[in-house]
Amino acid sequence: MGKAKKRSLHLGINDRVTNLSREDAVGEVVTLLNKCRDRNQACSLITLFGLSAEELLEAGASYETVMSLQGIIRE
Repeated sequence: MGKAKKRSLHLGINDRVTNLSREDAVGEVVTLLNKCRDRNQACSLITLFGLSAEELLEAGASYETVMSLQGIIRE
């Protein structure tokens, strides 16, 4: 095992998300998008769960934000 992998395991970086339901993922994505924090993490959750535009809009994301993600969300 390399130094970087040992260091990241020691810091617990890989233990951030252990069990995440679909509903929790939608809420987390909306929070990340509304606060303009870490858009890459929001995009990775969208593609991981295959979230749709309708789910994000119902959870409280703005229409403009959802339309800006048109390339990665399901219709």
